[in-house]
Amino acid sequence: MHPEPSTEPAALAPIHVVHASNDAARLAGLLDSAMDAIIAVDASHRVVLYNRAAEDVFGWKAADVLGQPLELLIPERFRALHAEHVKRFGRTGVTSRHMGGSSVVYGRKASGEDFPVDASISQLNTSEGKLFTVILRDVTAKVKAEQDNARLVARLAGLLDSAMDGIIAIDASQRIVLYNRAAEAMFGWRSDQVMGERIDKLMPPRFRNGHERHVERFATTGVTSRRMADGTVLHAQRANGDEFPIEASISQLETGEGKILTVIVRDITEKVRAQEELSAFAAEAHATLENEKTRVARELHDELAQSLTALKMDAIWVRDNLPAGEQAAVAKLETMLAMLDTTVAATRRIAADLRPLLLDDLGLVPAAEWLVQSFTQRSGVACSLLVDEDMELHEPYATAVFRILQEALVNVGKHAKASKASVAIERTKDAVTLVVSDDGQGFSPTQPRKPESLGLMGLRERTRLLKGSMTIESARGGGTQIAVHIPLHNKGEGH
Repeated sequence: MHPEPSTEPAALAPIHVVHASNDAARLAGLLDSAMDAIIAVDASHRVVLYNRAAEDVFGWKAADVLGQPLELLIPERFRALHAEHVKRFGRTGVTSRHMGGSSVVYGRKASGEDFPVDASISQLNTSEGKLFTVILRDVTAKVKAEQDNARLVARLAGLLDSAMDGIIAIDASQRIVLYNRAAEAMFGWRSDQVMGERIDKLMPPRFRNGHERHVERFATTGVTSRRMADGTVLHAQRANGDEFPIEASISQLETGEGKILTVIVRDITEKVRAQEELSAFAAEAHATLENEKTRVARELHDELAQSLTALKMDAIWVRDNLPAGEQAAVAKLETMLAMLDTTVAATRRIAADLRPLLLDDLGLVPAAEWLVQSFTQRSGVACSLLVDEDMELHEPYATAVFRILQEALVNVGKHAKASKASVAIERTKDAVTLVVSDDGQGFSPTQPRKPESLGLMGLRERTRLLKGSMTIESARGGGTQIAVHIPLHNKGEGH
């Protein structure tokens, strides 16, 4: 490109106010009182106006700058670019505009130090030629703050992307505004595929309405953060349509752009699989234990109890056939017979506690009736039973309900100090419910459990093994109610 012939007027002389009119003096005073630096240059880019704020910003006195080329105040690497910029601006006919666009403009202090400025330029045709005026402000502090903020943002972005958990932020309309690398790996969607999309894109269709309402309710609570689903396993959906279990917590933050809700998600597929394997193992162990109890109970009942009964009959025969006058031997045999009666009764009680044969031979209802009657006889606490006599329940549910009832009644006898109790067993097509109530002293379910108190823990564990739920309602002096709900999953249990 060749240079164009110069059509610019001769350079203007520096503006000095010596014998100025009142208006000129007032104008000069206004320029010198301005907080922003104001510099004017003529068509040859020589400084003709330079106010006090410019002296403060650049460190040059006006006497050292007036009449000098403007490039004195510009870093060397920007001088050619700046001169071209001013030439182009002079040809546009636009009276004023911001300099630099989105880029940072730099000035040069008398010390040689470069510094960022925010500047605007204007042009005015005068009788002495074109005049360019630049109003600028030192933005060193602002640029430093922006750079610090950019570094902080980059650092936070790095931390978010290095997190092992998925981190997803949504706006008030539940559209995704942040989605880290762990979320990409977890869900299979890239960031550019989900940004701006609704968060329900990441969950199975059947949960979407419920999740939307949950988030809306949380946004109105004012609570800053909490775990989602209250311990229940949540489910999400990958890009390929596969569902997987997650744990999630949600937090909210008010920003200048509105409310932001952040969800931290953890894939617990392996954890759930391990829990299911552990549950299966525990269920198998319980089944093995019940089988062993059944075997021992039958041996006690069928072998030991029968042998003791036969021994008692032999002792009776010996007593009845002793020669007359053997009073000491008769007395000894009477003692032995009484001990045999006690031993037979204890053997039958131990066998029944291990595994009542009624449960295997006649089913749950007769076994529950025996259990309630036995509880009343041992504890003196009147106990009623409400159950459909025709109800049938197969294994493993019959044994589970029986053991839960057995443990619950033991707890009532040991701790409740009750005068009466009640038991209700209800069977529906899909579930069985057991409710045990008493009018005893009650307790606080939220208080820490005593180390030796394993009863409630055993109830919960048996319930959990069958994917059931248990609720406890109790208060000091107000009695206790334990309700167990067990879904029936066996094919034969639905009919």
